[in-house]
Amino acid sequence: MARITAGVATSHVPAIGAAQDNGKASEPYWAPLFRGYEFSKRWVEANPPDVVFLVYNDHASAFSLEVIPTFAIGCAERFVPADEGWGPRPVPAVVGHPELAAHIAQSVIQQDFDLTIVNRMDVDHGLTVPLSLMFGQPSEWPCRVIPFAVNVIQYPPPSGHRCFQLGKAIRRAINSFDEDLTVHIWGTGGMSHQLQGPRAGLINKEFDRSFLDRLVTDPDALARVPLIDYIREAGSEGIELVMWLIMRGALDSAVREVHRFYHVPASNTAVGHLILENANLDR
Repeated sequence: MARITAGVATSHVPAIGAAQDNGKASEPYWAPLFRGYEFSKRWVEANPPDVVFLVYNDHASAFSLEVIPTFAIGCAERFVPADEGWGPRPVPAVVGHPELAAHIAQSVIQQDFDLTIVNRMDVDHGLTVPLSLMFGQPSEWPCRVIPFAVNVIQYPPPSGHRCFQLGKAIRRAINSFDEDLTVHIWGTGGMSHQLQGPRAGLINKEFDRSFLDRLVTDPDALARVPLIDYIREAGSEGIELVMWLIMRGALDSAVREVHRFYHVPASNTAVGHLILENANLDR
């Protein structure tokens, strides 16, 4: 059977991708950030997934205000980098896993979660920046990727509780897939930031660090935090953190924290990163 062995959480700041693409990763401003992912690259090389189920949010690349799915699963064989206004990132196309994606869609929908099935879409920095941070700049990505887009752009977004429960449904779906696959689930976006209005540039280190602690040790309580608290404490774009709860819901109730990194700033955002391994206590 397929099994989820680990979860990864990371911010997906577009400027990080631009720094990599333009050879600026070693510059004084960016070097401290990229050092925080050096361990992660070694870890993922030593613990390679067959498939990454990657939770992210689209930034008006695949979806517009005309159609806004709350949860959308990519079931295509291939996903190309999106042109976000300055050309596509010079990174490989993403190779999907249509069979596993279709199985997850069927299973999760039958568990009463409504998913939008997407058979063609381009993927933007929300998905490609995490891949670059973990895998570097290869000629092709070393594993298959199932994109899972969550609406945290247009009101109303899903609650943290719903995302957490969805993660549990995704885990049950993956565990019932009849093929021997090692799967990682990644939650991306965040941490605290606001891009507009009087609070533009907001960064709340205390909230961010507390969120990292609670995600590891008390995810059930964290999942009950109301959306207004994210907006108040972490800024309007801090709501992206509910996507980390999908990742956490798909893991064991007790996990091993393998790596943690927190850095301020990257562009006008706080960057957070966790690697969690299943402790196998739920088996």
